[in-house]
Amino acid sequence: MTTTTAPSDDALPAGWRATTCPRCGGPFACGVGADRSTPCFCVAIALSPQRLAELRARYPDCLCAGCLAALANAPEQDA
Repeated sequence: MTTTTAPSDDALPAGWRATTCPRCGGPFACGVGADRSTPCFCVAIALSPQRLAELRARYPDCLCAGCLAALANAPEQDA
């Protein structure tokens, strides 16, 4: 059985952090605090203001790229 772990914060660009997705439980690197030279993947995912508010209300932290993309592409899907 293979276990995936989040990358070490030391191995990430400035402003990035290792974390776990609150939706799927998978490890990922979050760059929400990164500068414009190394932006987070989330800036490329289009969400309506309403959907963004729903996700922020439901989850205590950032979502991984897979979960965020799935929820952005299927807005009728339960967050």
